[in-house]
Amino acid sequence: MGIFTKRETKAQLAADAPAPAKAAAAGSGYYRNAQGPMMVGEYWSYYEGDARNAAMSVPTLARGRDLMASVIASTPLCMYKEMWDEQQTEMEEEKLAPRSWLRQPDPAITYSTLMAWTLDDLFFYGRAFWFITSRTQDGFPASFTRLPASMIQTLDQAGPVWFAPSNEVYFQGGMIDPKDLVQFISPVQGIVYQSTNAVQTALKLEASRYRNAESSMPSGVLKQTGGEPLSAQELADLSAAFNAARRENQTAALNEYLEYTETKALPDNMLMIESANYQALEMCRLGNIPPYLAGVNIGSYSYQNARSAREDLYIFGARLYMECVSQTLSMNNVLPRGTYVRFEIEKYLAGMIEDEYIQDSGTQQQQVADQSMEENTQEENA
Repeated sequence: MGIFTKRETKAQLAADAPAPAKAAAAGSGYYRNAQGPMMVGEYWSYYEGDARNAAMSVPTLARGRDLMASVIASTPLCMYKEMWDEQQTEMEEEKLAPRSWLRQPDPAITYSTLMAWTLDDLFFYGRAFWFITSRTQDGFPASFTRLPASMIQTLDQAGPVWFAPSNEVYFQGGMIDPKDLVQFISPVQGIVYQSTNAVQTALKLEASRYRNAESSMPSGVLKQTGGEPLSAQELADLSAAFNAARRENQTAALNEYLEYTETKALPDNMLMIESANYQALEMCRLGNIPPYLAGVNIGSYSYQNARSAREDLYIFGARLYMECVSQTLSMNNVLPRGTYVRFEIEKYLAGMIEDEYIQDSGTQQQQVADQSMEENTQEENA
């Protein structure tokens, strides 16, 4: 028998029935200047931050973020409690009926959307924030809404490493009671605070490749070999006119006083493919995802290792953030003591097995159909 034994029971938390919707901030003397909490839900003012948006313009980082978001967004949360089994002398895990918010923490958006953007905040900023919008009759949270981490200021922690939940939280310039917040603290530092030079290098490299891609022919030097010397402005105008004519026509015309010498730069060199591949590998290291999942140095990839790829994505990428979310939501300010939630990652991995079974079944059916058709053909020929 394993360390924990699952056993589903009926609902254990009668107090979980949600009370009439009541704003968590209502009646709190903490909000004398209510500018912060009054701006909660004003989505027109929400902003994800320039540093995050710049990092997302790097294709490899965007791919890594989306891959890990797909894992947490498609994996459900379940609720448990632990009991000591005297006979087995081990902890027994007992499955509980979920609280009202577990399937949809934010009534305004879906579970997958909220979880994906929570991971986005953890991935880029190293922390995430949920504002408690209502509570149940037992005083525990009943619904939440996400606050963008880029818009949060904490006066008691300067960052970029966050040591614990903050006690001085400001949102949109107004202070928010930390008791009305669920603060997720990532075990690793946010992307926008580490390896900023690597991200800037990737952005500059992409800008250079875009600039070189505008030219349909290899770069070269336009040289004046005779005649009256041209001024700097005249040379610039001549080069611009030559580039414009070269883009529109396959043949360029020069007089006896001009000579065009092509450089040895090939299209592959102009697009800096090797440099781009190396920088993509650097971004995989930064984002903590296996390189082959981002198309870097794939090598031999076939149907047999698709299963291990999905497991690698969870183990090396998403698991760290998913553990942060589940453990934070299991703390005593969110759930009653002795209960906890966790992601049912087995269902995520089992879905992959089902997909493989369906694909194998379809292949077998196709093989049977092909064999039957071949037999019918042989009978007709006979």
